[in-house]
Amino acid sequence: MKIGIIGVGYIGKTLALKLGSAGHNVSVANTRSPEKMDPDVLATGAKAVTAQQAIEDNEVIILSIPLNRIPDIAPLFASVPENVTVIDTSNYYPARDLKINRIEGGLVESLWVTEQLGRPIAKAWNAIGSQSLKKNGKSSGDSDRIAIPFAADRGTDRNITKKLIEETGFDAYDTGLLADSWRQQPGAPIYCTDLTAAQIASLIDTAERARLPARRDLAVAAIMERMSSAEANPDADFGLRLSRALYI
Repeated sequence: MKIGIIGVGYIGKTLALKLGSAGHNVSVANTRSPEKMDPDVLATGAKAVTAQQAIEDNEVIILSIPLNRIPDIAPLFASVPENVTVIDTSNYYPARDLKINRIEGGLVESLWVTEQLGRPIAKAWNAIGSQSLKKNGKSSGDSDRIAIPFAADRGTDRNITKKLIEETGFDAYDTGLLADSWRQQPGAPIYCTDLTAAQIASLIDTAERARLPARRDLAVAAIMERMSSAEANPDADFGLRLSRALYI
């Protein structure tokens, strides 16, 4: 499958490596130029390209950039065919993204992204920590295999996203339509808590939408106190313990 990835931060880089290793034809774009791509990103066969090239002639496009940068790349999608599956991995963090009034007013993050791009998307890989994604994948059928939640409105997007999640070493848990994807947003019980599919099934309906922002911001405050930055990634074990303590 031909896959373009825009963004090579913690999540984007790992997806480039895993999907390249799985045999896909992967192209990746950073915020600078292909010549300045970290060679480590290309270790399993991915090709460094421009952002424009990353969306051309691909079956899947993965956006792995901060949510507040989505409007900057939206014009690129005017020429992307409707049958291309676009998967967004972003999350809304006001401390990083500044306040987005539509989301502050209650719009589901994934629906805000569809508004910006003017097209359907799928939501995946947003609810797993970067270190868990990198190190904790397991073979299909393993009893304690972590599950990654995903949401999509179109059947084709759902099927492709499920397949790719499984190829990165995790079970795929379908949370439903994008309108319901707030249940995998920061602050929800299944967000970055490294649960199995059975555990997600038992907790997903316990999410209280009105409480998610407060829990998300508590986590950010704790990370900032520990790391001195809202953008820094905490120690993986600390992040997991914090998410479980605050969200479940």
